[in-house]
Amino acid sequence: MVYEIEIGGRTRRVVARRTGGYFALELDGRPFVVDFARGGVHSLSLIVDTGEPQRGRLSADVTIVPASADRLIVHIGSVPVAVTLNGRRQHQKAGDAAAAGGGPQRITAPMPGKVVRMLVKPGDAVAARQAVVVVEAMKMENELRAARAGTVAEVYAREHMSVEAGALLVVIQ
Repeated sequence: MVYEIEIGGRTRRVVARRTGGYFALELDGRPFVVDFARGGVHSLSLIVDTGEPQRGRLSADVTIVPASADRLIVHIGSVPVAVTLNGRRQHQKAGDAAAAGGGPQRITAPMPGKVVRMLVKPGDAVAARQAVVVVEAMKMENELRAARAGTVAEVYAREHMSVEAGALLVVIQ
């Protein structure tokens, strides 16, 4: 699979191929071999062979939580990193309307936390990448944004409400 991801304003190209019990990855053309073990629904334990003698092998515990249709919060150890997926997968299934941009956008909580600000209400028009809700988790505020333009169909959260990871907050048509 080929992904384009944005991290810190920089777009990177990732090619991932599963080979046996590990992944062969290319990050902007640089090869890596990644061995992994699942630790839970959103958790992985990784060992990354960098192919560089001076760096060797690196290990990390990673938690990946969807923040919206095209955004993830990736925790590397305890450090959260916002990742935006551009063209989520290059070879989508025909009929995967939500991933292709034709279905409703489901904005979900990236991790357990508290809704600190609702920035939209049902019927509001939203632009692509417009912030719709702010969730505080692990003493950090996470601004969740619309993946594309649309109209807010439903709001399931309210300010000061506690939410679990993956809780549906907003639906945009």
